[in-house]
Parts: sequence; structure tokens; C-alpha cells
Amino acid sequence: MVDQGGSGQALSYPIPSEAALEPPAEWAELRQQCPVARVKLPSGDEAALVTRYEDVKQVLSDPRFGRRLDADGAARIADTESGGVFNSDMASALPESGEGHLKWRRMVGKWFTAKRMSALRPGIEEMAERLIDDMVRNGHPADLTANLGFPLPVWVICDMLGVPESDRDRFSFWSDTLLNLTKYSEAEIAAAQADFAAYMTAHIAATRAEPGDDILSELITATDSAGEPMPDAALIATGMGLLVAGHETTSNMIGKMVAMLLSDRRRWERLLADRSLVRTAVEEVLRFDANGGFGLPRFITEDTEIGGTVVPTGTTVICNMAAANRDESAFAGAGGMELDRSPNPHLAFGSGAHSCLGQSLARTELQAVLDVLLRRLPTLDLAVDATDLRRREGLVVGGLDEVPVRW
Repeated sequence: MVDQGGSGQALSYPIPSEAALEPPAEWAELRQQCPVARVKLPSGDEAALVTRYEDVKQVLSDPRFGRRLDADGAARIADTESGGVFNSDMASALPESGEGHLKWRRMVGKWFTAKRMSALRPGIEEMAERLIDDMVRNGHPADLTANLGFPLPVWVICDMLGVPESDRDRFSFWSDTLLNLTKYSEAEIAAAQADFAAYMTAHIAATRAEPGDDILSELITATDSAGEPMPDAALIATGMGLLVAGHETTSNMIGKMVAMLLSDRRRWERLLADRSLVRTAVEEVLRFDANGGFGLPRFITEDTEIGGTVVPTGTTVICNMAAANRDESAFAGAGGMELDRSPNPHLAFGSGAHSCLGQSLARTELQAVLDVLLRRLPTLDLAVDATDLRRREGLVVGGLDEVPVRW
């Protein structure tokens, strides 16, 4: 590993940015001068940060890089004693690699195929219409995240899991505490996660007694290729994980997507003139997102070369996919947004065997929301200057506090 700038001190991470929609200047410097940089995490532990496209893709795809950070010597991420979501008991309840992970992924993944997502799209669009109706009825300016970005993905994942949408405010708090970086205390996190686990345990018990047409009902009765059912601990962790992942990142991404497209009005106008660009525009928004959050950590148990640098065993490596997605060596004109960019092999959903299981769902929701907004609110605009937007702080996921809009 190399010291950033040769200063002898590790760079504090995450790296702050002066503007909510813009990347930190340090990203370009690191890619060019220090592709494997020493960083100090909120926990105080040190890690190696990779920011180049090829290096990030290598680390995420290499099975030698472990996903869980419960190994001796692995860095703690958050500033709490437990170290955060990547060090959590929930993560350790699911198979991390090998055949066990493949079996789990096959059992869960059948619910997230592109075909199933296409079937869900009409319902997603209908819900988006209803939420926009309510937002328009209440008048502008309005917070797009609170009125559309948050409730839509929550409704979708609650329906898929068979849990009541009426509990969505509790889910939001539980998700935030699980994804803590610097926002919550250890006591707050422990209490929230105990409540979350108890809720999911009771829900699975009720579902076992009265199954429905949802993911958890099927997983309770399903068996893997060896004829084994999913253990209760894995069922609970799967339910919790899907509930968090199924709404948190997409909720944030809806707000960021609209903010990015409206921050330069020419982008919105181009989509209004050519709706066929919605699909590629969503992919470009995912690539261009400079507020992607913490990134993905990995832990290595043998000396490994990354980008010409030998990284020693016992190192925690942080993959910053958002920085990698701005790499000029992978994307021509990477610093600009091209709504028709194709191909667009961005790393927003990761890479390799552990790439995001719900990426088809996220794409479907983002495309559906953008289609409906363009049709219903062609005059949509930011109600504040883009430079006045503020990032959500203290969580491992990236987002905006609010996205005030008018029409």
C-alpha cells in the first residue's frame, strides 16, 4: 500500500465532497497517482482503498477476497463497537462463499429474474402514478424522496416479502441503524436490531402457519439441490437483508437520479424528446452517481497483487465503485453524462459471484419511475439550486437529505 501523497498518514475515509452531486477531487488523484491507498475508517482501523476500474473489478470478482469482516485482523468499518453491517451477526448467518453461497443465491435469485421484474412493472407504474397524484394534490414545492423515492420501493419489497407496508417507518429506522457508519450509538443499534430480528422471527413463524404468495413463504418450504431446507437463522437474515437492500438503496437512487437529470435541464429535455433513452439513461445515472456511499469491503488472507502493488495478507480492501465508474480508462468522457452511452459496463451493482441480487428489481423501479415522471410531470424541476442539495451523512449508503421539486 502507498501513502496518499507520500505524507506518511492515512487518508480519512469516506472522503467528503464539496457538492452533493459531485465527486471528491481526490478520486482522480488517487486513480492516477495512488491506486492502492492507505485510508483510516470511521472505526479508527486502517484499510486499503482501490479506485481504478480494473482494480475494483478484480477485487470484487476474485474469490480470494472474502466478503465478511468477522475474521481476526479484519477492519471494523463503523465507529461503534460492533463495527457496522459488514461485521454484523446478520452477515455471518448467510453462507459467504462456495457451494453454500451458490445454493442460497439460487434459492433466492429465482424471485429476482428479469422476467419476474417485467411482470411486476405494471404494478410499479400504477403505484408511482398514485404517489405522484398525492404529491401533486398536496402542491409544490415537494420532497420527491419522501413522496415517491421512499414509499415506492418499500411498497414493492413489502409486497414481495409479505410484510405489511404500514410498518414502513419502523423498517426505515431499522435499516438506517443496520447501515450505520457514524450516525447511531452502539446502544441504539443493538436495540433496533434486536427489535428487527424479533419482528422478522415472528413474521416467519406467522408465514409458516399461513403461507402466501411471497418470497419467504416459498423459502420456508423450499429445499436446495441437496434436499435441505434453509435454516431458520438464514431465513431471518435473508428477510432482514432483502427488506433493507430492497428499499434503502433504490429509495436513495430515485432521488439522486431525478436530481442529476434536473441539475442540467438539457438532460431532462432530451428525455422528454426521446423516451426511448430511458433505459440507457438509467444505466448512465447509475454509472455517474458520485454519491454511491461507502463502497464494498473485502478481506484477503494471502498476499495479493492489485494494480502492480502487493497488498499483504490480513488487509481489508475497500472497493469504491463510484470512483471506478469515473475512470477514463474504462469510460470515454467519464466525467460527463451521456444518456445514450452503450455499452455501459458500470460497477454500481458490483461484479462477479456477489454482484447485487436485486439489480433487475432496481433497474425496473428506476425505469418505471422515470417513465411515469416524464409522462406525468414534464415541467418537473428542482426547487433549489443543485449546489444547495445536501448528502445524507453517517450511513454506508449514499443519498440526499431531500430533493425539493416543483412543476
